Amino acid sequence: MPLFPEEPQIHESAQGPRATTAAGRPASTPRPVPGPRSAASPRPGRPVPSPARPTSPKPRPHPGPGPSPALTPENRSDQRSTPQLQLIPAPAVGALDAAEEALDLLLESGRAPGEVLVLTTGDPHPWTTHELSFGEAAYWAQQDAGDDVFFAHAAAVERANSRPVVIVAVNGGDDEAVAKALPSAMARASALLVVCGDPQRVSALLGAGAGV
Repeated sequence: MPLFPEEPQIHESAQGPRATTAAGRPASTPRPVPGPRSAASPRPGRPVPSPARPTSPKPRPHPGPGPSPALTPENRSDQRSTPQLQLIPAPAVGALDAAEEALDLLLESGRAPGEVLVLTTGDPHPWTTHELSFGEAAYWAQQDAGDDVFFAHAAAVERANSRPVVIVAVNGGDDEAVAKALPSAMARASALLVVCGDPQRVSALLGAGAGV
């Protein structure tokens, strides 16, 4: 549940963990805005068939559907000196999925891709792994370009640029590392910080991080 009631309720459409089908496969959490993705815009981190470096599997461009009532530009407060905080309940194994669903909803509601930074505290996002395989210089150059969603590991948050929205997937990592990452992520969010993880743990570590 959001720590600030007035902020739009992302978690109602991007909650984790996901439901499980009878076959044991995770079922997608329904979202109010379907926003089908074009075949020309693959999700970051999808396998690339060619051994040569392909066109970078960049984060999604703005898909184009009309804004969702939950997150319209009019409801955003980019001018706030302290970002809004939204907490999406999710276990560690479902935190990355919840973060991606929150990201999709934000893009569909009108957020530009270059306004969003996504951090992981456990395993890196597949896009991060893929891009780092071509070298750190090229990887960080994409952040500096500022025209797409940028994915990074929380351990490298000190190198991350500030953006209006920061999404943190608490998908692993020990308490000390997460406690340091959360305040750093908040410092880089000028409008909204979305944290996907265990609510009790996140709340406790946010308090602990303030004293780190």
